[in-house]
Amino acid sequence: MPVNILVSACLLGTPCRYDGGQKQNDAVCTLVHDPRVKLIPICPEQSGGLPTPREPSERRGIRVYSRTGEDVTAQFELGAAKALETAKRYGCKYALLKERSPSCGKGEIYDGSFSGKLTAGDGVTAGLLLKNGIKVFGESELDKLLSAIGLI
Repeated sequence: MPVNILVSACLLGTPCRYDGGQKQNDAVCTLVHDPRVKLIPICPEQSGGLPTPREPSERRGIRVYSRTGEDVTAQFELGAAKALETAKRYGCKYALLKERSPSCGKGEIYDGSFSGKLTAGDGVTAGLLLKNGIKVFGESELDKLLSAIGLI
């Protein structure tokens, strides 16, 4: 029985990022053909109702704002709730998410100034998944994830 892993769709090459692009990660993509895992792609920002492309957003405390100053916290929270619902539906105990994202970042995200400065913290989705017992890994932690599920 394969291990279901929630994964940021942009890491698989889906053009769902704020700029209409993607962040395909070749190492992550190799898992698509591994019979020991099943990747469950999500894009919380799209699921929350935000368009692609869209203004970039960053967290400031518990709120999320677009670069133009629009409060998009509600859309980020809705997307996070839908990601958690998907994780529960598929029995995902692990998530592999896009680092530094205001949705998916774990441990380090942009600071809300739109200056490229990073700060300690989690994206809205990563935080909700962690609070619900799902182990979250960034794409640079792929080996840690594979070790956690016993594949290396």
